[in-house]
Amino acid sequence: MSRIAFLFFISIVIISCKKEYQPRTLDKIAIKAFKMDSTSIRAIKAIDKNTLYFAGSRGDVGYTKDGGKSWTIEYLRYQDTLIPHFRSIAFNGSDIFVLSIANPALLYKIAADKNKLVYVENNNKVFYDAMRFFSDKIHGIAVGDPITNCPSVIVTDNGGDSWTKISCDNLPKFEQEEAFFAASNTNIKIIDNIIWIASGGKKARVLKSVDKGKTWQVYNTPIVQGNGPQGIYSIDFYDKNNGIIIGGNYANPEANIANKAITTDGGKTWQLVANGQNPAYKSCVQYVPNTNGKEIFAVGKTGIDFSNDGGITWKKVSNESYYSIQFVNATTAWLSGNNKIGKLVF
Repeated sequence: MSRIAFLFFISIVIISCKKEYQPRTLDKIAIKAFKMDSTSIRAIKAIDKNTLYFAGSRGDVGYTKDGGKSWTIEYLRYQDTLIPHFRSIAFNGSDIFVLSIANPALLYKIAADKNKLVYVENNNKVFYDAMRFFSDKIHGIAVGDPITNCPSVIVTDNGGDSWTKISCDNLPKFEQEEAFFAASNTNIKIIDNIIWIASGGKKARVLKSVDKGKTWQVYNTPIVQGNGPQGIYSIDFYDKNNGIIIGGNYANPEANIANKAITTDGGKTWQLVANGQNPAYKSCVQYVPNTNGKEIFAVGKTGIDFSNDGGITWKKVSNESYYSIQFVNATTAWLSGNNKIGKLVF
């Protein structure tokens, strides 16, 4: 091959590799639902297309490893009588962790041989909302509503075997009536050592730490705010720069003003998108993996919406109500809802 021909061939390869991703166009989707009796499921951890773990409102912790054909469920009780209401779940690569809302806060390690209670917090104001592990699987974090004038944050540095609460001296101060929403375990996002957490109520802000929670920055957002049910319910980032927040007003779920925004600078500034257009209130937003940040799903009690342009425009693809969605790849996602779990396969 001549030098000119070789260079031409290399140029064609480079151009082909840089061809812009062409997102899918969806008009509607079909979800296979698995009935889960008498439980509200807001916390799911999707491992792959066959394996899903969940935690629900009746102290129920369960899983499937065959794509939903069969389910194994156990019911946890604290001191034999108290039924934990779980809305947070996390996975450290080997064990599942579930965390309850309300007093007392109960954090369990669900291991293959024996379940273990690894953290308890007693306070009338305690209310934890979401939990995640970092990519190293050793460090983890859970966040909750303020007990005094700062958010509640507990961390682990030993894979979840023990947890410690961070002092308010080392955390941002919250406005009175600013809090988090335990809507879908997705008001927190982690990429490498970076954490983003979204608040609501009196203020709708994004808290960011680049050192696993040692120091924090707080950024304002244009999301609707000012009273209890208003604010950010879910946050996701495709990479360290590009992210999206969504929420609205739970008490007025059809309102679509100032309830979704995007960032291109890692969360420092946010721009409203589809303002005054649907989707309205949503409890969870998630990027579809390997779609260059173009494809996004938002789910909630008002149905399921899809964007193929990074959140600028949206199309309603299902009227079905779900609390959360979690993708395992570009063609498969698991969903959680009231008395049900769903599976979406394109």
